[in-house]
Amino acid sequence: MRNTIISKQKIKQLFYTLLVVCFFVSCNNTKTEEVSVASKTVTTINDSIPVYNFEDIEPLLYTNTNKTYIVNFWAMWCAPCVKELPYIKAYSDAHPEVEVLLVSMDFPKDKETKLKPFLKQKNITNKVVVLDDADSNTWIDKIDPNWSGAIPYTIIFNNKKRAFYERSFESAEDLEAEINKTINK
Repeated sequence: MRNTIISKQKIKQLFYTLLVVCFFVSCNNTKTEEVSVASKTVTTINDSIPVYNFEDIEPLLYTNTNKTYIVNFWAMWCAPCVKELPYIKAYSDAHPEVEVLLVSMDFPKDKETKLKPFLKQKNITNKVVVLDDADSNTWIDKIDPNWSGAIPYTIIFNNKKRAFYERSFESAEDLEAEINKTINK
């Protein structure tokens, strides 16, 4: 009888120990799910990347409002472009009132296999579109007759002021200084 009582106590201890372990494991799983949900939010922003010709993009290069816009022409194969993407993202994260558009010059055929995985890996959450327009000599001049066509190329503007940068930004502070110089003159 005494052995039965001891084993019932051991079973009870084992049950409570299991209950505590299950509690901690389930709390840990909840955190994992939250991280998963957060990463899904990040990746769903660019789940659908449109492919535009210049006529589709041109209206996005102007505004009638005082809101500040940054439009950055870039490509995955451009080392200075890739280097400055985190600076643009950091500025954007710190200034959600500024709208950022990243215009990818990558091949549309690489959108699913290369561009989306790249954006996910780099945690790029800004809106991305792919520019697919072979007549670059025409649309480059429409954007800025002084633009050689080299990337990265950034336009910072609102309804009153506009600046063009045919260079990469060296830091988020560099980008912020140019925005302040352009928009807050």
